[in-house]
Amino acid sequence: MAGEEMPILPWRKPRRQAKMPLSQDLIVQAAIAILDEEGLDGVSMRRIAQELGTGPASLYAYVSNKDELLELVLEAVAAEIEVPEEIDPAHWQDQLKEIGRSMRRVWSSHGDIALISLANVPTGYNQLRVAEAIVAILRGAGIPDQVASWTIDRFSAMVDADALETAMYNSKIKHGVDIDAYFAGLQEFFGKLPAEKFPQLTTLGDALTNGDDVDRFEFGLDLFIRGLETYLPKPG
Repeated sequence: MAGEEMPILPWRKPRRQAKMPLSQDLIVQAAIAILDEEGLDGVSMRRIAQELGTGPASLYAYVSNKDELLELVLEAVAAEIEVPEEIDPAHWQDQLKEIGRSMRRVWSSHGDIALISLANVPTGYNQLRVAEAIVAILRGAGIPDQVASWTIDRFSAMVDADALETAMYNSKIKHGVDIDAYFAGLQEFFGKLPAEKFPQLTTLGDALTNGDDVDRFEFGLDLFIRGLETYLPKPG
């Protein structure tokens, strides 16, 4: 039977298929896969170990705890965020918007990962390169250093919140909620509010529920940019 699989003698144990050797990268990638499918609530050391065919204790040789694992997950996903190869001060508004769009697109494609971003100060290479690009764009445009520095935090928080909201709505849709019917119900609700108590909101039902998530995000970007423009040096 040369070249063919030999039968196993009945008194010998069958050979087990060798497990893929563990590594920090393998653990992080397994966590990302679970995050994408089940959200952060599904990411646990036990669940990851189950996915990798091992015990939870074996994971701690590569990550100290779940908090460190989530930081590593965020850092790995942040590698997908695109930043400009060259800074163009003449188009700083467009370049900052493009970074915001890329951040939102990446976070939104990985469940509710924005929750991790909201709870962490960027320290990994992939996250720091985004912060570096934001500051370079702003300083190149003439935005003062303190404003540029604080913008990293405030800009990221705005994008994180929007991405998290998108993730929550995606979760509703995944669980069978009709989003169009949901917003139609909200519009009807605002119209039925007691006019003597809420004279403004009762007449803004259409405006309050108008536009999709992209429209509202673009409005937020524009609002943010207009605010930053007030910090530019005055001519003369």
